[in-house]
Amino acid sequence: MNELYTQVLTVFLGFFAIMNPIANTAAFAGLTGENSKAEQIKIAAKALIITFFVISAFALLGKVIFHLFGITISALRVTGGILVFLVGYHMLNGHGSKLHSAEGNEDNDIAISPLAVPLLAGPGTIATAMNFSSSGGITGILVTISVFAVLCCITFVCFIFSSNILRLIGRGGLSIVTRLMGLILSIIGTQMVITGVTSIIKEMSLPGS
Repeated sequence: MNELYTQVLTVFLGFFAIMNPIANTAAFAGLTGENSKAEQIKIAAKALIITFFVISAFALLGKVIFHLFGITISALRVTGGILVFLVGYHMLNGHGSKLHSAEGNEDNDIAISPLAVPLLAGPGTIATAMNFSSSGGITGILVTISVFAVLCCITFVCFIFSSNILRLIGRGGLSIVTRLMGLILSIIGTQMVITGVTSIIKEMSLPGS
């Protein structure tokens, strides 16, 4: 039971750090500031539903994708870890990552892009979901999807009350939260790389490798 709690907490912190609901609330407020409350609710709901299904698809089909393209879990952990680390590094330095950038996108439906992809369901989030779900069997998949669903609900609440939250924490508070999430992400990314490299070394050292 303790292992399950640890797994749930690890997955939650990983997703929370890389999605960073508080920081993304600022992006949401900037993109929908001129919309009515009803329109904001509609946009937020659509963006998060799309995000949930995108991440769930990668969590469920992770092993199929591995088999189809000949990808190993170790390779995913190393690559995903690097992506996660880069996102965290940029956040730690007070900058938004290009992996989660909403700039330069002219798609009129902001719920789909840039909100859902790549702001919420960016490469780092996808890599994190596939890593968590593929390393824990059925339990890992269920935990990953369930925890992500909870996080989507939290993000939805943050988006709906975006103006109130930003007034409460201020720009200074937002900067602190972003940097803390960046630190957590950098550590998680480093750990993913270490785990992946260790697995590769073990596989190479096995007889017949």
